[in-house]
Amino acid sequence: MTEAIELELKDQIRELLGQDNWEQALALLSSRHPADVGSVIDELEPDYAYGLFDRLELARQAKVLAYLSTSHQLSMVRRLNQHALARLFTEMNADERADLYQELPEDVQEILMPALAKAEREDLLRLAGYEEGTVGAIMTSEYATLPGHISARRAVERLRAQALNKETIYIAYVLDSERRLLGTITLAGLVIAPDDQKVEELIHRDTVSVNVHDPQSQAAKLIADYDLLAIPVVDDHEAMVGIVTHDDAMDVQEAEATEDFHKGATVGAMPSGVGQASLKTLYQKRILWLILLVFANVFSGASIALYEDTLAAHIGLVFFLPLLIASSGNAGTQSATLMVRAMATGDVVTRDWGRMLLREVSVGLALGLTMAFAVAGIGLVRSGPEMATVAALTMVIVVLAGSLIGMSLPFLLNRLNLDPATASGPVVTFIADVAGILIYFAIATAILTLPT
Repeated sequence: MTEAIELELKDQIRELLGQDNWEQALALLSSRHPADVGSVIDELEPDYAYGLFDRLELARQAKVLAYLSTSHQLSMVRRLNQHALARLFTEMNADERADLYQELPEDVQEILMPALAKAEREDLLRLAGYEEGTVGAIMTSEYATLPGHISARRAVERLRAQALNKETIYIAYVLDSERRLLGTITLAGLVIAPDDQKVEELIHRDTVSVNVHDPQSQAAKLIADYDLLAIPVVDDHEAMVGIVTHDDAMDVQEAEATEDFHKGATVGAMPSGVGQASLKTLYQKRILWLILLVFANVFSGASIALYEDTLAAHIGLVFFLPLLIASSGNAGTQSATLMVRAMATGDVVTRDWGRMLLREVSVGLALGLTMAFAVAGIGLVRSGPEMATVAALTMVIVVLAGSLIGMSLPFLLNRLNLDPATASGPVVTFIADVAGILIYFAIATAILTLPT
């Protein structure tokens, strides 16, 4: 749904609800995807939001709830009685149910659990018990399984019977008596196979899987690398315990990309989206690094103070100072961002530092020389050949230095088992700024004539 259509829909729903016309509002949303309905409800006042949600059919509620913001999810479930809450949880997908359960306050959890069936309760506690950030925390237990000894025709019948309660039936997992994964088979493969051919003769045995305790990024990477609809999850005994679907993998990649952007700006991981974050959260996430960088920038002032005599003798140096220092920081940020992303995708690893260093020297020199020609022209017009030489030579060196700092810092942080994403923002800029100031005034002192 385009942004213009989305805004028009939201305005129509608000107008209808303002007229107390619930039936027409529901009719307008009846053909919309649950994500669109969730987006509309997220924008409504609490009473209107719950009123609209409460009038949806149960199956529709379960799907829409997964697309609501955390604050609206909690608002919805807090208004439900124990029986209604249990029915809603039963209708939800297993992984979405576990995610929501972890967000519930303890008092709501205590109300919910006795109302669930024993099997659902055990499954919920098991999925919710995995550590955040692991594969187990995002997997679902709703996957289709088949024994190897049955025929293709019988397997299709079993998948038909399981279809309503499984995340996907396009891929089925063939297990032995101890739930160890023997292989996979697609629905298409079963449909075109001879009716009497055994499933064990049709399965793909070279199946990619992940351990339940692996980082969730590992599952997302394998799904992307092998173009999978889902990846099976096994425990430490090689028994299959769930699957991670491609849509969950996309959510993981989006969340990690967002986290990297935040870290690159020295903000840190946000517990929710910026739109839902409180003023207190936004303040707390930003203030620490800003304060640290304030004190860190004292080094920039101290660097300038070292060359007070040079600056006093050639006040024209001030004109070029922001231009040259910004170029150093910009080049460093570019290099750091490229390296952080390359390391995140596996395109570059720690042992590639030497190879990447040689490439960055070449690229940095080319960039510096190109930018030096531009700044030399300005220097000639404004302050004469000596100042043009200082500006041009400084530009070459600071761009090269900034590029090498930005390229190398993610490798260093990774070697120290720290997050390389921290290097792609103000940290690189600060280091490049201090280095650039020292380089600029050192060159100026060496070339320009100082009064005796």
